[in-house]
Amino acid sequence: MPKYRRNRINDAVARETADIIRDVKDPRVSAFMITITGADVTADLKFAKIFYSLLDDSALDAEAEKDLRRGLKSAAPFVRRELAVRLNLRITPELSFVRDMGASHGAEIASLLNSIKKNSPEEETDEAEDDE
Repeated sequence: MPKYRRNRINDAVARETADIIRDVKDPRVSAFMITITGADVTADLKFAKIFYSLLDDSALDAEAEKDLRRGLKSAAPFVRRELAVRLNLRITPELSFVRDMGASHGAEIASLLNSIKKNSPEEETDEAEDDE
């Protein structure tokens, strides 16, 4: 399968999954603001990894995260059935949800860089020169 077609399928699956996730009635899932960041469908269209992130993951403890994963796993057949209705694919892939930690890692790195910048001696000498 050409790469551009696979990319289009990945985008379509991610877009439709984001739409479908809003309709899931499971309180383990609907309690969170889930953002679908991407999808990776295999070349034979049998499996798909759906990458998601949470809007406010600071209030998420280990038990709540475990419940969320269980809720997504139990909602996977519903999401797959809805994908089959909405997308015209020969095979509807089996879904697995994977948490995307990219945004939280980026925020952590940014805060580390800001703290380094605040504590750097170069900035202190620059401030001293500006005062003169």
